[in-house]
Amino acid sequence: MSYLDKIDKTRLPKHVAIIMDGNGRWAKSLGKDRSYGHMEGVVSVRHVTEAARELGVSYLTIYAFSTENWNRPESEVFDLMDLMMKALERETPDLIKVGVRLEIIGDMDRLPEKVRNRAMKCISETAGGHEMTLVLALSYSSRWEIVEAVKSIARDVKENKLTVQDINEALVSNRLTTRNYPEPDLLIRTGGELRISNFLMWQLSYSELYFTETPWPVFRKEEFYEAIYSFQSRERRYGKTSEQVQN
Repeated sequence: MSYLDKIDKTRLPKHVAIIMDGNGRWAKSLGKDRSYGHMEGVVSVRHVTEAARELGVSYLTIYAFSTENWNRPESEVFDLMDLMMKALERETPDLIKVGVRLEIIGDMDRLPEKVRNRAMKCISETAGGHEMTLVLALSYSSRWEIVEAVKSIARDVKENKLTVQDINEALVSNRLTTRNYPEPDLLIRTGGELRISNFLMWQLSYSELYFTETPWPVFRKEEFYEAIYSFQSRERRYGKTSEQVQN
């Protein structure tokens, strides 16, 4: 019996975020180059995106490349960027066909010009999609994002557009790159590591966390359904008691 059959379609997470981990280690375990793991990881993105859209998840955010990933060997960074550019070109027609809108968060200025231009073209071409929003966190880190938000607020205070008393949680949230999306209900991390790796640290305050040993290249629809099923078994209290939530 598939986990899909166990999922309550009336209690789906609105926003799922994913840390795709384990590509390189999985490939090396098979005696293959790390790039093979990244290529299979793209296939998993396609499968999971399709699963999320078919279920009715409204937002899917995928941690594709962190600011720390720039510190990897130059050859691997080049391969990753080339792979991303080709994947964006290949997947755009299908995203348009099924109504998925692509958006990107992160320091786009650091991306190679070809990747940046292809990404912006895909964003423009898929802008009419209303079935689901697929957010790629590309050249992204939460500390970078928070620092940029602080700078923005500081400039407004300096220019007398804001006072210190105006600064609150809502204001900070509105200065983040994710201001147009709801906070994730569920974070999935593959590959066996138990950390969030500088990803959406502000936004994940009350997210449910799901860790799996399964490496990303073999995390497909059924594994995604299992994560959703696990999410639905939890009680989200937001600081309240169980009795308060149930009442």
